[in-house]
Amino acid sequence: MSPAGLRRRQTRRKIWLNLHLYLGLSAGAIVALAGLTGAILVFYEELQEILNRDQIVVAVPTHPQVRSLDEMVAAADSLKPSGSRFFKVYYPRRPGLAYKLLYYASVSGEADGDGYYLFVDPYTAQVTGRQLWHPAAGYWRRPLVSFIMQLHYCLLLDRFGVVLVGIVSALSLVSILTGLVLWWPSTGRFTSALACRRRAGWVRRNYDLHKLAGVLSFCVLFPVLFSGVYFNLPEPVNRVVGRFSVLTRPNAWEGIDSEKLYSEPALGRDPIGFQAAEAAVNRAYPGGRLWMLTAPTGERGVFRIAKRDAAELSGFALGYRDFAVDQYSGRLLQVYEAGRGSYGDVFLDWQWPIHSGQALGWSGRIAVFASGLACPLLYLTGVLRWLQKRRATHAREN
Repeated sequence: MSPAGLRRRQTRRKIWLNLHLYLGLSAGAIVALAGLTGAILVFYEELQEILNRDQIVVAVPTHPQVRSLDEMVAAADSLKPSGSRFFKVYYPRRPGLAYKLLYYASVSGEADGDGYYLFVDPYTAQVTGRQLWHPAAGYWRRPLVSFIMQLHYCLLLDRFGVVLVGIVSALSLVSILTGLVLWWPSTGRFTSALACRRRAGWVRRNYDLHKLAGVLSFCVLFPVLFSGVYFNLPEPVNRVVGRFSVLTRPNAWEGIDSEKLYSEPALGRDPIGFQAAEAAVNRAYPGGRLWMLTAPTGERGVFRIAKRDAAELSGFALGYRDFAVDQYSGRLLQVYEAGRGSYGDVFLDWQWPIHSGQALGWSGRIAVFASGLACPLLYLTGVLRWLQKRRATHAREN
């Protein structure tokens, strides 16, 4: 390489190095916290069951017969917090676990008060406990898993925190890309570039640890960070993806815009009830398991029902189907199938399975767990590396 070419290369490397450094120092602490809390939340359901075992884990009878959801809601209604209404139910992921019925208190006619879980034994339709999950005022009354989730999502800073975490995640995408560029061996000697010198001093070992943690976690960490940007800043991501493909997903969390769908009340006709709504979905689409049901809001609201693990859909996208059901006739008003829409829809369908690690089962979850732990490790070793270089520079100057 000519001297001029070498200087250009050194200049480019200096730019990449400064960009990597300043992005890491400015955003690294938040990413480290988000990564650590995200690693914990990979086991979100298991943690709930361990920490709240007395209320969630139930005995399975010799001849188990699951009671109807109507009976369970009636049992929970008798013990619900004053002024609250049934909002949705999360079905248990396996036998021996309680149904989680979410109730919200209303302050101004909306579900804007405290949110409570009422746990109901599916074999006896008896309430096994109640837990404050979404306190309307503040975060400190939340149970541990709910607290960690909000710390991960918004740093306990409400809407400002949601936007901040989204922006920091976007900056971190640039940071890890610059780190990959700085690491990439121009000679093609990848074995040497991945070497970790055990007998070197602690300065070199810290550098090798930072390098290896970044390179080995890149393939998981990059898509996980991108999905984090999507969940916190969905509108900008939708605008970018929408330039390449038509999008029908209304938001990051559901496939159907149920606010634009309405039930048709008829004179003398009562709502069909929860069990009938489940049955309408199961008759039309027997595959998969019920995962969530949201109750209609008002006289013209619709049931929103979600199923997952439908084998006929992509197993990697968790086999999700979303349904909107007329609360009077039981007619399916709309069905959304993950992985079956436009290219843009399919791309966005994958974001939650990727972010949670569930796209690849236990191997995916462990990979996301490890990449989450890599975030504080990268931040710590990066700061130490910066301090080492600062001390070396001061020593040379003096």
